[in-house]
Amino acid sequence: MYLFDLFFLFYGMVFLVVCVLVGVAFLTLLERKVLSYIQLRKGPNKVGFLGIPQPFSDAIKLFTKEQTYPFMSNYSLYYLSPIFNLVLSLLVWFCIPFFSGFLSFSLGILYFLCCASLSVYTVMLAGWSSNSNYSMLGSMRAVAQTISYEVSLALTLLSFLILIMSLNLMDLKIYQSMVWFIVISFPLCMVWFVSSLAETNRTPFDFAEGESELVSGFNVEYSGGGFALIFLAEYSSILFMSMMCCLLFLGSNFFSILIFIMLGFMSFLWVWVRGTLPRFRYDKLMYLAWKSYLPVTLNYFLFFLGMKIFFFMGVIL
Repeated sequence: MYLFDLFFLFYGMVFLVVCVLVGVAFLTLLERKVLSYIQLRKGPNKVGFLGIPQPFSDAIKLFTKEQTYPFMSNYSLYYLSPIFNLVLSLLVWFCIPFFSGFLSFSLGILYFLCCASLSVYTVMLAGWSSNSNYSMLGSMRAVAQTISYEVSLALTLLSFLILIMSLNLMDLKIYQSMVWFIVISFPLCMVWFVSSLAETNRTPFDFAEGESELVSGFNVEYSGGGFALIFLAEYSSILFMSMMCCLLFLGSNFFSILIFIMLGFMSFLWVWVRGTLPRFRYDKLMYLAWKSYLPVTLNYFLFFLGMKIFFFMGVIL
Protein backbone atom coordinates (compact mmCIF):
# COMPACT_ATOMS: atom_id res chain seq x y z
CA MET A 1 0.00 0.00 0.00
CA TYR A 2 2.86 2.34 0.89
CA LEU A 3 4.52 1.71 -2.49
CA PHE A 4 1.22 2.38 -4.24
CA ASP A 5 0.92 5.74 -2.44
CA LEU A 6 4.47 6.66 -3.48
CA PHE A 7 3.73 5.69 -7.07
CA PHE A 8 0.51 7.73 -7.04
CA LEU A 9 2.40 10.75 -5.62
CA PHE A 10 5.13 10.43 -8.26
CA TYR A 11 2.58 10.00 -11.06
CA GLY A 12 0.64 13.05 -9.82
CA MET A 13 3.81 15.16 -9.73
CA VAL A 14 4.79 14.17 -13.27
CA PHE A 15 1.26 14.90 -14.47
CA LEU A 16 1.32 18.33 -12.78
CA VAL A 17 4.70 19.21 -14.34
CA VAL A 18 3.43 18.21 -17.80
CA CYS A 19 0.26 20.28 -17.31
CA VAL A 20 2.29 23.30 -16.14
CA LEU A 21 4.60 23.02 -19.18
CA VAL A 22 1.62 22.79 -21.55
CA GLY A 23 0.07 25.78 -19.75
CA VAL A 24 3.35 27.69 -20.20
CA ALA A 25 3.33 26.85 -23.93
CA PHE A 26 -0.14 28.27 -24.41
CA LEU A 27 0.62 31.26 -22.14
CA THR A 28 3.35 32.24 -24.63
CA LEU A 29 0.79 31.94 -27.45
CA LEU A 30 -1.72 34.04 -25.45
CA GLU A 31 0.96 36.66 -24.85
CA ARG A 32 1.91 36.90 -28.53
CA LYS A 33 -1.76 37.12 -29.56
CA VAL A 34 -2.70 39.74 -26.95
CA LEU A 35 0.38 41.85 -27.69
CA SER A 36 -0.32 41.66 -31.41
CA TYR A 37 -3.91 42.89 -30.98
CA ILE A 38 -2.71 45.68 -28.65
CA GLN A 39 -0.32 46.70 -31.45
CA LEU A 40 -3.05 46.35 -34.15
CA ARG A 41 -1.65 43.28 -35.91
CA LYS A 42 -2.53 39.57 -36.11
CA GLY A 43 0.17 37.58 -34.30
CA PRO A 44 0.94 33.88 -34.97
CA ASN A 45 -1.72 32.46 -37.32
CA LYS A 46 0.12 30.35 -39.91
CA VAL A 47 1.17 27.15 -38.09
CA GLY A 48 -1.77 24.73 -37.99
CA PHE A 49 -5.33 25.83 -37.21
CA LEU A 50 -5.34 29.54 -36.20
CA GLY A 51 -1.68 29.25 -35.19
CA ILE A 52 -2.53 27.10 -32.14
CA PRO A 53 0.42 24.62 -32.55
CA GLN A 54 2.86 27.57 -32.79
CA PRO A 55 4.39 27.04 -29.27
CA PHE A 56 5.24 23.41 -30.10
CA SER A 57 6.91 24.33 -33.39
CA ASP A 58 8.90 26.99 -31.47
CA ALA A 59 9.95 24.38 -28.91
CA ILE A 60 11.08 21.95 -31.64
CA LYS A 61 13.05 24.73 -33.34
CA LEU A 62 14.77 25.84 -30.10
CA PHE A 63 15.67 22.36 -28.83
CA THR A 64 17.06 21.23 -32.20
CA LYS A 65 19.24 24.33 -32.66
CA GLU A 66 22.99 23.99 -32.20
CA GLN A 67 24.15 24.85 -28.69
CA THR A 68 26.84 27.54 -28.51
CA TYR A 69 29.21 27.83 -25.56
CA PRO A 70 31.31 30.97 -24.95
CA PHE A 71 35.01 30.07 -25.08
CA MET A 72 35.92 31.60 -21.69
CA SER A 73 32.73 30.61 -19.86
CA ASN A 74 32.56 28.38 -16.79
CA TYR A 75 31.15 25.44 -18.72
CA SER A 76 29.52 23.38 -15.96
CA LEU A 77 27.72 26.32 -14.27
CA TYR A 78 26.80 27.81 -17.64
CA TYR A 79 25.23 24.50 -18.64
CA LEU A 80 23.48 23.72 -15.35
CA SER A 81 22.06 27.17 -14.43
CA PRO A 82 19.06 27.07 -16.86
CA ILE A 83 18.26 23.51 -15.74
CA PHE A 84 18.24 24.46 -12.05
CA ASN A 85 16.22 27.57 -12.89
CA LEU A 86 13.46 25.49 -14.49
CA VAL A 87 13.59 22.79 -11.78
CA LEU A 88 13.12 25.39 -9.01
CA SER A 89 10.24 27.10 -10.82
CA LEU A 90 8.52 23.70 -11.21
CA LEU A 91 9.29 22.47 -7.67
CA VAL A 92 7.39 25.38 -6.14
CA TRP A 93 4.16 24.13 -7.77
CA PHE A 94 4.07 21.07 -5.50
CA CYS A 95 3.03 23.14 -2.47
CA ILE A 96 -0.31 24.03 -4.12
CA PRO A 97 -2.91 21.90 -2.29
CA PHE A 98 -4.73 20.25 -5.19
CA PHE A 99 -7.29 17.54 -4.48
CA SER A 100 -4.68 14.78 -4.99
CA GLY A 101 -2.50 16.17 -2.19
CA PHE A 102 1.04 16.42 -3.55
CA LEU A 103 3.34 18.08 -1.00
CA SER A 104 0.54 20.10 0.61
CA PHE A 105 1.61 20.28 4.25
CA SER A 106 1.38 22.60 7.24
CA LEU A 107 4.48 24.60 6.21
CA GLY A 108 3.55 25.09 2.54
CA ILE A 109 4.00 28.88 2.57
CA LEU A 110 7.50 28.47 4.05
CA TYR A 111 8.33 26.01 1.25
CA PHE A 112 7.14 28.57 -1.32
CA LEU A 113 9.35 31.32 0.18
CA CYS A 114 12.40 29.02 0.21
CA CYS A 115 12.00 27.98 -3.45
CA ALA A 116 11.29 31.56 -4.56
CA SER A 117 14.45 32.78 -2.80
CA LEU A 118 16.68 30.10 -4.34
CA SER A 119 15.81 31.14 -7.91
CA VAL A 120 17.96 34.27 -7.43
CA TYR A 121 21.11 32.14 -7.38
CA THR A 122 20.40 30.51 -10.73
CA VAL A 123 20.05 33.90 -12.44
CA MET A 124 23.22 35.14 -10.74
CA LEU A 125 25.22 32.06 -11.78
CA ALA A 126 23.83 32.18 -15.34
CA GLY A 127 25.07 35.76 -15.71
CA TRP A 128 28.42 35.20 -14.01
CA SER A 129 29.32 31.90 -15.72
CA SER A 130 28.80 33.40 -19.22
CA ASN A 131 31.89 35.60 -18.65
CA SER A 132 30.26 38.52 -20.47
CA ASN A 133 29.93 42.08 -19.18
CA TYR A 134 26.34 42.37 -20.39
CA SER A 135 25.35 39.09 -18.70
CA MET A 136 27.08 40.02 -15.46
CA LEU A 137 25.40 43.44 -15.32
CA GLY A 138 22.01 41.88 -16.11
CA SER A 139 22.38 39.24 -13.37
CA MET A 140 23.50 41.87 -10.80
CA ARG A 141 20.42 43.96 -11.62
CA ALA A 142 18.19 40.89 -11.36
CA VAL A 143 19.62 39.91 -7.95
CA ALA A 144 19.27 43.44 -6.52
CA GLN A 145 15.74 43.75 -7.89
CA THR A 146 14.57 40.32 -6.71
CA ILE A 147 15.99 40.71 -3.19
CA SER A 148 14.44 44.19 -2.86
CA TYR A 149 10.96 43.09 -3.87
CA GLU A 150 11.11 39.83 -1.92
CA VAL A 151 11.04 41.95 1.25
CA SER A 152 7.69 43.56 0.36
CA LEU A 153 6.35 40.19 -0.87
CA ALA A 154 7.30 38.49 2.38
CA LEU A 155 5.80 41.28 4.51
CA THR A 156 2.56 41.17 2.50
CA LEU A 157 2.44 37.42 3.04
CA LEU A 158 3.20 37.84 6.76
CA SER A 159 0.21 40.18 7.13
CA PHE A 160 -2.12 37.40 5.99
CA LEU A 161 -0.26 34.76 8.01
CA ILE A 162 -0.97 36.89 11.10
CA LEU A 163 -4.67 36.93 10.12
CA ILE A 164 -4.99 33.17 9.55
CA MET A 165 -2.29 32.15 12.11
CA SER A 166 -1.13 29.28 9.92
CA LEU A 167 1.50 28.42 7.30
CA ASN A 168 -0.84 26.09 5.43
CA LEU A 169 -2.25 27.31 2.09
CA MET A 170 -5.46 25.36 2.73
CA ASP A 171 -6.36 27.69 5.59
CA LEU A 172 -6.55 30.62 3.17
CA LYS A 173 -9.68 28.99 1.69
CA ILE A 174 -11.32 28.65 5.12
CA TYR A 175 -10.70 32.28 6.06
CA GLN A 176 -12.01 33.58 2.73
CA SER A 177 -15.25 31.61 2.77
CA MET A 178 -17.27 34.72 3.72
CA VAL A 179 -15.27 37.61 2.20
CA TRP A 180 -12.23 37.67 -0.09
CA PHE A 181 -9.04 39.31 1.17
CA ILE A 182 -9.01 41.66 -1.84
CA VAL A 183 -12.05 43.40 -0.30
CA ILE A 184 -10.44 44.04 3.10
CA SER A 185 -6.92 44.82 1.83
CA PHE A 186 -7.04 46.12 -1.75
CA PRO A 187 -3.79 48.18 -1.41
CA LEU A 188 -1.91 45.05 -0.33
CA CYS A 189 -3.28 43.25 -3.39
CA MET A 190 -1.86 45.97 -5.64
CA VAL A 191 1.50 45.85 -3.81
CA TRP A 192 1.59 42.06 -4.22
CA PHE A 193 0.76 42.28 -7.93
CA VAL A 194 3.44 44.90 -8.69
CA SER A 195 6.01 43.09 -6.54
CA SER A 196 5.20 39.85 -8.40
CA LEU A 197 5.86 41.65 -11.70
CA ALA A 198 9.26 42.74 -10.37
CA GLU A 199 9.96 39.27 -8.92
CA THR A 200 9.37 37.59 -12.28
CA ASN A 201 11.43 40.25 -14.16
CA ARG A 202 8.48 41.35 -16.26
CA THR A 203 7.68 44.69 -17.90
CA PRO A 204 7.82 47.43 -16.62
CA PHE A 205 10.57 45.93 -14.40
CA ASP A 206 12.45 43.82 -16.97
CA PHE A 207 15.88 45.30 -16.18
CA ALA A 208 17.54 41.88 -16.10
CA GLU A 209 16.72 41.56 -19.82
CA GLY A 210 16.84 45.23 -20.86
CA GLU A 211 17.30 44.89 -24.63
CA SER A 212 17.94 48.61 -25.18
CA GLU A 213 20.80 48.65 -22.64
CA LEU A 214 22.08 45.10 -22.13
CA VAL A 215 21.37 43.38 -25.50
CA SER A 216 19.45 40.61 -23.71
CA GLY A 217 20.65 40.75 -20.13
CA PHE A 218 21.78 37.73 -18.16
CA ASN A 219 20.77 35.27 -20.91
CA VAL A 220 22.55 37.07 -23.76
CA GLU A 221 25.01 34.19 -24.33
CA TYR A 222 22.33 31.47 -24.25
CA SER A 223 20.80 29.99 -27.38
CA GLY A 224 18.79 26.92 -28.33
CA GLY A 225 17.90 24.63 -25.43
CA GLY A 226 19.47 26.79 -22.68
CA PHE A 227 17.46 29.84 -23.75
CA ALA A 228 14.30 27.71 -23.99
CA LEU A 229 14.75 26.46 -20.40
CA ILE A 230 15.20 30.02 -19.07
CA PHE A 231 12.11 31.05 -21.07
CA LEU A 232 10.06 28.14 -19.64
CA ALA A 233 11.20 28.96 -16.09
CA GLU A 234 10.14 32.60 -16.44
CA TYR A 235 6.66 31.76 -17.71
CA SER A 236 6.21 28.98 -15.15
CA SER A 237 6.97 31.59 -12.45
CA ILE A 238 4.40 33.95 -14.00
CA LEU A 239 1.74 31.23 -13.84
CA PHE A 240 2.65 30.40 -10.25
CA MET A 241 2.60 34.01 -9.06
CA SER A 242 -0.79 34.42 -10.80
CA MET A 243 -1.99 31.36 -8.88
CA MET A 244 -0.68 32.85 -5.61
CA CYS A 245 -2.62 36.08 -6.36
CA CYS A 246 -5.79 33.98 -6.71
CA LEU A 247 -5.07 32.02 -3.51
CA LEU A 248 -4.29 35.07 -1.39
CA PHE A 249 -6.91 37.53 -2.61
CA LEU A 250 -9.60 35.81 -4.67
CA GLY A 251 -11.08 33.13 -2.44
CA SER A 252 -8.60 30.30 -3.10
CA ASN A 253 -11.30 27.70 -3.67
CA PHE A 254 -9.05 24.98 -5.11
CA PHE A 255 -11.91 22.65 -5.93
CA SER A 256 -13.80 25.09 -8.17
CA ILE A 257 -13.36 25.73 -11.90
CA LEU A 258 -13.59 29.45 -11.03
CA ILE A 259 -10.02 29.48 -9.66
CA PHE A 260 -8.66 28.44 -13.08
CA ILE A 261 -10.71 31.14 -14.83
CA MET A 262 -9.28 33.70 -12.39
CA LEU A 263 -5.80 32.26 -12.96
CA GLY A 264 -6.21 32.82 -16.71
CA PHE A 265 -7.36 36.40 -16.06
CA MET A 266 -4.39 37.14 -13.76
CA SER A 267 -1.97 35.76 -16.38
CA PHE A 268 -3.70 37.97 -18.95
CA LEU A 269 -3.03 40.99 -16.68
CA TRP A 270 0.71 40.19 -16.80
CA VAL A 271 0.58 40.33 -20.61
CA TRP A 272 -1.64 43.42 -20.64
CA VAL A 273 0.85 45.32 -18.46
CA ARG A 274 3.66 44.35 -20.84
CA GLY A 275 1.73 45.68 -23.85
CA THR A 276 0.77 48.94 -22.10
CA LEU A 277 3.54 50.26 -19.86
CA PRO A 278 7.07 51.41 -20.76
CA ARG A 279 10.12 50.31 -18.79
CA PHE A 280 10.76 51.99 -15.45
CA ARG A 281 14.00 53.79 -14.64
CA TYR A 282 16.26 51.59 -12.50
CA ASP A 283 16.72 54.05 -9.60
CA LYS A 284 12.94 54.60 -9.48
CA LEU A 285 12.46 50.82 -9.26
CA MET A 286 14.62 50.73 -6.13
CA TYR A 287 12.96 53.83 -4.63
CA LEU A 288 9.56 52.21 -5.20
CA ALA A 289 10.62 49.08 -3.29
CA TRP A 290 12.38 50.69 -0.32
CA LYS A 291 10.62 54.06 0.07
CA SER A 292 7.02 53.21 -0.93
CA TYR A 293 6.22 49.50 -0.67
CA LEU A 294 8.30 48.71 2.42
CA PRO A 295 6.57 51.37 4.63
CA VAL A 296 3.11 50.41 3.29
CA THR A 297 3.58 46.68 3.90
CA LEU A 298 5.16 47.29 7.33
CA ASN A 299 2.22 49.49 8.38
CA TYR A 300 -0.30 46.89 7.20
CA PHE A 301 1.65 44.17 8.99
CA LEU A 302 1.63 46.13 12.28
CA PHE A 303 -2.06 46.98 11.79
CA PHE A 304 -3.04 43.30 11.32
CA LEU A 305 -0.81 42.30 14.24
CA GLY A 306 -2.42 44.91 16.48
CA MET A 307 -5.89 43.80 15.36
CA LYS A 308 -5.08 40.16 16.16
CA ILE A 309 -3.67 41.01 19.62
CA PHE A 310 -6.70 43.22 20.37
CA PHE A 311 -9.02 40.36 19.35
CA PHE A 312 -7.20 37.84 21.54
CA MET A 313 -7.20 40.22 24.51
CA GLY A 314 -10.96 40.71 24.02
CA VAL A 315 -11.51 36.95 23.97
CA ILE A 316 -9.42 36.43 27.13
CA LEU A 317 -11.16 39.25 29.01
